[in-house]
Amino acid sequence: MSETVEVIEAEGSAEAEESGPTNAELLVREGDIAGDYLERLLDLLDYDGDIDLDVEAGRAVVSIDGGDDLEKLVGSRGQVLEALQELTRLAVQQETGTRSRLMLDIAGWRAGRRAELRELGRSTAESVVASGEKVRLQPMSPFERKVVHDAVAAVEGVRSESEGEEPKRRVVVLPDNED
Repeated sequence: MSETVEVIEAEGSAEAEESGPTNAELLVREGDIAGDYLERLLDLLDYDGDIDLDVEAGRAVVSIDGGDDLEKLVGSRGQVLEALQELTRLAVQQETGTRSRLMLDIAGWRAGRRAELRELGRSTAESVVASGEKVRLQPMSPFERKVVHDAVAAVEGVRSESEGEEPKRRVVVLPDNED
C-alpha cells in the first residue's frame, strides 16, 4: 500500500500530548483504517489495486488504482462506489467512534465524474443566463450535486438549489432574479 499523507506535527511533543491528536492526525488515522479495510476487501475479492491515502479539504481521501477489475467496484453511475464508500465510513466509525467524511475514489472514476459535472454545471448555467429559463437536471448523489452547485456559483446571473427527496434529489439552475 503506497501512502502520500502529510502529517502536520504539533510543536513540542509535550504540547501535542496534552491537547490530544490534531485534526490532521485524526484524518490520517481515518485514512489508515480505511486503507486497511479496503486492502482486506481487495484481498477477499482477489483484485489488484494500489491504495493511496491523502488528506484534502479537511477530509481523508482514499484512492484505489491499477487493477483490471476495479471498474466492477465502481458500478453503474458510481452506485457500487457510493456503497463501498459508506461501508468504509462505517468501518472507520466503528474504530474511531466518530462519523467520517472520508471520500473514496476507485480507478479515477470520481475525478473524471467531477470534471464532467463541472462542465455540466457551467454549460447549464450559461444556458440559463442566455434563455432566462430555469433548468432541472437529472437526480444526482450528494457528491454530484455539490460539484454542480460549485460550478454554477462561478457563473454570474444564476444560482442553483436542490429539490426533491433522495434518491431523486436534483439540482435546479435558475436566473438570479427568479424566486
